[in-house]
Amino acid sequence: MAINSINTNAGALVALQSYNTTSFQLNMAQNEVSTGLRVASAQDNGAVWGVAQNMRATTLALGVVQDSLNRGISVVNVAVAAGQTISDLLNQMKAKALSATDPTSTTTAIAQYNNDFGALLNEIKKIVATSNFNGVNLINTGANAVQALASSTASVKITVAAQNLGVGGGIVTLTSASGFTTNTTAAAVLTLVDTSITNVNAAVGKLGTGANALQTELSFVQQQTNTLTTGIGNLVDADVAAESAVLTALQSKQQLGIQALSIANQAPSHLLTLFQN
Repeated sequence: MAINSINTNAGALVALQSYNTTSFQLNMAQNEVSTGLRVASAQDNGAVWGVAQNMRATTLALGVVQDSLNRGISVVNVAVAAGQTISDLLNQMKAKALSATDPTSTTTAIAQYNNDFGALLNEIKKIVATSNFNGVNLINTGANAVQALASSTASVKITVAAQNLGVGGGIVTLTSASGFTTNTTAAAVLTLVDTSITNVNAAVGKLGTGANALQTELSFVQQQTNTLTTGIGNLVDADVAAESAVLTALQSKQQLGIQALSIANQAPSHLLTLFQN
Protein backbone atom coordinates (compact mmCIF):
# COMPACT_ATOMS: atom_id res chain seq x y z
CA MET A 1 0.00 0.00 0.00
CA ALA A 2 1.45 3.37 -1.04
CA ILE A 3 1.87 5.98 1.70
CA ASN A 4 0.69 9.50 0.98
CA SER A 5 3.20 11.92 2.51
CA ILE A 6 3.91 15.60 2.25
CA ASN A 7 7.49 15.04 3.54
CA THR A 8 8.62 12.49 0.95
CA ASN A 9 7.38 12.64 -2.62
CA ALA A 10 8.44 9.24 -3.97
CA GLY A 11 6.86 9.87 -7.35
CA ALA A 12 8.78 13.10 -7.78
CA LEU A 13 12.04 11.33 -6.85
CA VAL A 14 11.44 8.63 -9.47
CA ALA A 15 10.49 11.23 -12.08
CA LEU A 16 13.59 13.30 -11.25
CA GLN A 17 15.87 10.26 -11.52
CA SER A 18 14.33 9.38 -14.88
CA TYR A 19 14.70 12.98 -16.05
CA ASN A 20 18.37 13.11 -15.00
CA THR A 21 19.10 9.86 -16.80
CA THR A 22 17.45 11.13 -19.95
CA SER A 23 19.33 14.42 -19.70
CA PHE A 24 22.64 12.56 -19.37
CA GLN A 25 21.85 10.39 -22.40
CA LEU A 26 20.73 13.47 -24.31
CA ASN A 27 24.02 15.24 -23.60
CA MET A 28 25.95 12.22 -24.82
CA ALA A 29 23.91 12.06 -28.02
CA GLN A 30 24.34 15.79 -28.59
CA ASN A 31 28.13 15.46 -28.14
CA GLU A 32 28.29 12.59 -30.62
CA VAL A 33 26.27 14.49 -33.21
CA SER A 34 28.25 17.73 -32.76
CA THR A 35 31.72 16.10 -32.69
CA GLY A 36 30.99 13.15 -34.96
CA LEU A 37 32.79 10.94 -32.44
CA ARG A 38 31.42 8.07 -30.42
CA VAL A 39 34.63 8.00 -28.39
CA ALA A 40 35.99 11.52 -28.07
CA SER A 41 37.91 11.06 -24.81
CA ALA A 42 39.10 8.36 -22.44
CA GLN A 43 35.98 8.95 -20.33
CA ASP A 44 33.78 7.70 -23.16
CA ASN A 45 35.57 4.35 -23.48
CA GLY A 46 39.07 4.09 -22.05
CA ALA A 47 40.09 0.90 -23.84
CA VAL A 48 38.91 2.00 -27.30
CA TRP A 49 40.37 5.48 -26.83
CA GLY A 50 43.77 3.97 -25.95
CA VAL A 51 43.78 1.72 -29.02
CA ALA A 52 42.74 4.63 -31.24
CA GLN A 53 45.47 6.88 -29.82
CA ASN A 54 48.13 4.25 -30.54
CA MET A 55 46.84 3.98 -34.09
CA ARG A 56 46.88 7.78 -34.43
CA ALA A 57 50.53 7.81 -33.32
CA THR A 58 51.38 5.26 -36.01
CA THR A 59 49.47 7.27 -38.59
CA LEU A 60 51.40 10.44 -37.74
CA ALA A 61 54.68 8.49 -37.92
CA LEU A 62 53.72 7.14 -41.34
CA GLY A 63 53.14 10.73 -42.44
CA VAL A 64 56.79 11.44 -41.60
CA VAL A 65 57.78 8.32 -43.58
CA GLN A 66 55.84 9.62 -46.58
CA ASP A 67 57.66 12.96 -46.36
CA SER A 68 61.01 11.16 -46.24
CA LEU A 69 60.12 8.98 -49.23
CA ASN A 70 58.89 11.97 -51.22
CA ARG A 71 62.17 13.79 -50.59
CA GLY A 72 64.14 10.72 -51.62
CA ILE A 73 62.07 10.33 -54.78
CA SER A 74 62.67 13.97 -55.70
CA VAL A 75 66.43 13.64 -55.21
CA VAL A 76 66.61 10.49 -57.34
CA ASN A 77 64.27 11.89 -60.02
CA VAL A 78 66.54 14.91 -60.46
CA ALA A 79 69.52 12.55 -60.78
CA VAL A 80 67.67 10.39 -63.33
CA ALA A 81 66.70 13.40 -65.43
CA ALA A 82 70.29 14.66 -65.35
CA GLY A 83 71.63 11.23 -66.26
CA GLN A 84 69.31 10.93 -69.23
CA THR A 85 70.40 14.36 -70.45
CA ILE A 86 74.06 13.39 -70.06
CA SER A 87 73.38 10.22 -72.07
CA ASP A 88 71.84 12.34 -74.84
CA LEU A 89 74.84 14.68 -74.81
CA LEU A 90 77.23 11.73 -75.05
CA ASN A 91 75.32 10.49 -78.08
CA GLN A 92 75.85 13.87 -79.71
CA MET A 93 79.54 13.78 -78.73
CA LYS A 94 79.84 10.36 -80.34
CA ALA A 95 78.53 11.81 -83.59
CA LYS A 96 81.13 14.60 -83.45
CA ALA A 97 84.01 12.23 -82.73
CA LEU A 98 82.84 9.77 -85.38
CA SER A 99 82.65 12.56 -87.95
CA ALA A 100 86.22 13.54 -87.08
CA THR A 101 87.44 10.00 -87.84
CA ASP A 102 86.28 10.35 -91.43
CA PRO A 103 89.44 10.39 -93.56
CA THR A 104 87.87 12.97 -95.83
CA SER A 105 87.46 15.44 -92.94
CA THR A 106 89.74 18.43 -93.29
CA THR A 107 91.82 19.87 -90.47
CA THR A 108 89.40 22.79 -90.28
CA ALA A 109 86.39 20.46 -90.05
CA ILE A 110 88.07 18.34 -87.37
CA ALA A 111 88.77 21.50 -85.36
CA GLN A 112 85.11 22.49 -85.60
CA TYR A 113 83.99 19.03 -84.52
CA ASN A 114 86.39 19.28 -81.59
CA ASN A 115 85.00 22.68 -80.56
CA ASP A 116 81.48 21.28 -80.56
CA PHE A 117 82.71 18.24 -78.67
CA GLY A 118 84.30 20.45 -76.01
CA ALA A 119 81.12 22.53 -75.64
CA LEU A 120 79.07 19.38 -75.06
CA LEU A 121 81.63 18.15 -72.54
CA ASN A 122 81.35 21.43 -70.62
CA GLU A 123 77.58 21.08 -70.66
CA ILE A 124 77.92 17.70 -68.96
CA LYS A 125 80.05 19.33 -66.24
CA LYS A 126 77.39 22.00 -65.65
CA ILE A 127 74.59 19.45 -65.43
CA VAL A 128 76.49 17.34 -62.93
CA ALA A 129 77.31 20.36 -60.78
CA THR A 130 73.76 21.73 -60.68
CA SER A 131 71.65 18.57 -60.30
CA ASN A 132 70.64 19.33 -56.71
CA PHE A 133 67.43 18.87 -54.78
CA ASN A 134 67.22 20.25 -51.28
CA GLY A 135 71.01 20.48 -51.23
CA VAL A 136 71.54 16.84 -52.23
CA ASN A 137 73.33 15.91 -55.46
CA LEU A 138 73.39 12.19 -56.22
CA ILE A 139 75.59 12.30 -59.35
CA ASN A 140 78.40 14.68 -58.41
CA THR A 141 81.90 13.66 -57.40
CA GLY A 142 81.96 12.56 -53.76
CA ALA A 143 78.16 12.19 -53.54
CA ASN A 144 76.73 9.96 -50.84
CA ALA A 145 73.86 7.53 -51.15
CA VAL A 146 70.40 8.86 -50.35
CA GLN A 147 68.36 7.09 -47.67
CA ALA A 148 64.64 7.32 -46.96
CA LEU A 149 62.58 6.00 -44.07
CA ALA A 150 60.48 2.94 -44.89
CA SER A 151 58.86 2.20 -41.53
CA SER A 152 57.21 4.10 -38.68
CA THR A 153 59.90 2.89 -36.26
CA ALA A 154 62.87 4.04 -38.40
CA SER A 155 64.14 0.46 -38.34
CA VAL A 156 63.84 0.03 -42.13
CA LYS A 157 65.34 2.35 -44.71
CA ILE A 158 65.62 2.33 -48.50
CA THR A 159 69.03 3.26 -49.89
CA VAL A 160 69.75 4.47 -53.41
CA ALA A 161 73.44 4.49 -54.22
CA ALA A 162 75.10 7.58 -55.67
CA GLN A 163 76.33 7.45 -59.27
CA ASN A 164 79.31 9.70 -60.00
CA LEU A 165 78.60 10.98 -63.50
CA GLY A 166 81.28 13.66 -63.28
CA VAL A 167 83.79 13.91 -66.11
CA GLY A 168 86.70 11.61 -65.31
CA GLY A 169 84.81 10.04 -62.43
CA GLY A 170 85.00 6.50 -63.77
CA ILE A 171 81.55 6.17 -65.25
CA VAL A 172 82.23 8.95 -67.71
CA THR A 173 85.69 7.90 -68.84
CA LEU A 174 86.31 11.15 -70.71
CA THR A 175 88.41 13.78 -68.96
CA SER A 176 88.32 17.55 -69.05
CA ALA A 177 91.23 17.43 -71.52
CA SER A 178 89.53 14.99 -73.89
CA GLY A 179 89.55 16.20 -77.47
CA PHE A 180 91.03 15.47 -80.89
CA THR A 181 92.98 17.10 -83.67
CA THR A 182 93.35 14.23 -86.13
CA ASN A 183 91.46 11.20 -87.37
CA THR A 184 93.57 8.98 -85.14
CA THR A 185 93.04 10.93 -81.91
CA ALA A 186 89.33 11.21 -82.76
CA ALA A 187 89.15 7.39 -82.99
CA ALA A 188 90.74 7.08 -79.54
CA VAL A 189 88.26 9.59 -78.08
CA LEU A 190 85.41 7.76 -79.80
CA THR A 191 86.31 4.62 -77.84
CA LEU A 192 86.11 6.59 -74.59
CA VAL A 193 82.75 8.03 -75.59
CA ASP A 194 81.34 4.58 -76.36
CA THR A 195 82.49 3.30 -72.97
CA SER A 196 81.02 6.36 -71.26
CA ILE A 197 77.67 5.88 -72.98
CA THR A 198 77.47 2.24 -71.83
CA ASN A 199 78.47 3.14 -68.28
CA VAL A 200 76.11 6.14 -67.99
CA ASN A 201 73.14 4.18 -69.30
CA ALA A 202 73.80 1.43 -66.73
CA ALA A 203 74.16 4.00 -63.94
CA VAL A 204 70.94 5.79 -64.90
CA GLY A 205 69.19 2.42 -64.98
CA LYS A 206 70.27 1.82 -61.38
CA LEU A 207 68.95 5.22 -60.38
CA GLY A 208 65.66 4.46 -62.12
CA THR A 209 65.39 1.18 -60.23
CA GLY A 210 65.99 3.05 -56.98
CA ALA A 211 63.31 5.61 -57.85
CA ASN A 212 60.84 2.79 -58.54
CA ALA A 213 61.64 1.18 -55.19
CA LEU A 214 60.97 4.45 -53.37
CA GLN A 215 57.73 5.00 -55.28
CA THR A 216 56.53 1.46 -54.55
CA GLU A 217 57.23 1.92 -50.86
CA LEU A 218 55.45 5.28 -50.88
CA SER A 219 52.34 3.70 -52.40
CA PHE A 220 52.38 0.99 -49.75
CA VAL A 221 52.78 3.49 -46.90
CA GLN A 222 49.90 5.54 -48.28
CA GLN A 223 47.69 2.44 -48.36
CA GLN A 224 48.79 1.58 -44.83
CA THR A 225 47.92 5.09 -43.66
CA ASN A 226 44.50 4.92 -45.32
CA THR A 227 43.79 1.56 -43.67
CA LEU A 228 44.75 2.87 -40.24
CA THR A 229 42.67 6.01 -40.72
CA THR A 230 39.66 3.90 -41.66
CA GLY A 231 40.28 1.64 -38.66
CA ILE A 232 40.39 4.61 -36.29
CA GLY A 233 37.13 5.85 -37.76
CA ASN A 234 35.51 2.46 -37.22
CA LEU A 235 36.55 2.58 -33.58
CA VAL A 236 35.64 6.12 -32.59
CA ASP A 237 33.34 7.66 -35.20
CA ALA A 238 29.66 8.04 -34.38
CA ASP A 239 26.85 6.92 -36.65
CA VAL A 240 25.50 10.44 -37.07
CA ALA A 241 22.29 9.30 -38.75
CA ALA A 242 21.48 6.86 -35.95
CA GLU A 243 22.47 9.34 -33.25
CA SER A 244 20.25 12.00 -34.82
CA ALA A 245 17.29 9.64 -34.47
CA VAL A 246 18.29 8.88 -30.86
CA LEU A 247 18.63 12.59 -30.18
CA THR A 248 15.09 13.26 -31.40
CA ALA A 249 13.72 10.42 -29.26
CA LEU A 250 15.57 11.61 -26.16
CA GLN A 251 14.36 15.17 -26.64
CA SER A 252 10.79 13.87 -26.66
CA LYS A 253 11.53 11.71 -23.65
CA GLN A 254 12.97 14.69 -21.82
CA GLN A 255 9.80 16.70 -22.44
CA LEU A 256 7.72 13.83 -21.09
CA GLY A 257 10.01 13.63 -18.07
CA ILE A 258 9.48 17.31 -17.36
CA GLN A 259 5.71 16.79 -17.52
CA ALA A 260 5.92 13.69 -15.28
CA LEU A 261 8.00 15.60 -12.75
CA SER A 262 5.50 18.47 -12.80
CA ILE A 263 2.60 16.07 -12.15
CA ALA A 264 4.51 14.32 -9.35
CA ASN A 265 5.31 17.65 -7.70
CA GLN A 266 1.60 18.48 -7.59
CA ALA A 267 0.76 15.32 -5.60
CA PRO A 268 1.40 16.79 -2.10
CA SER A 269 -0.88 19.71 -2.85
CA HIS A 270 -3.68 17.26 -3.57
CA LEU A 271 -3.46 16.11 0.05
CA LEU A 272 -4.61 19.56 1.13
CA THR A 273 -8.05 18.80 -0.24
CA LEU A 274 -8.49 16.34 2.61
CA PHE A 275 -8.54 19.27 5.02
CA GLN A 276 -10.97 21.40 3.11
CA ASN A 277 -14.56 21.75 4.39
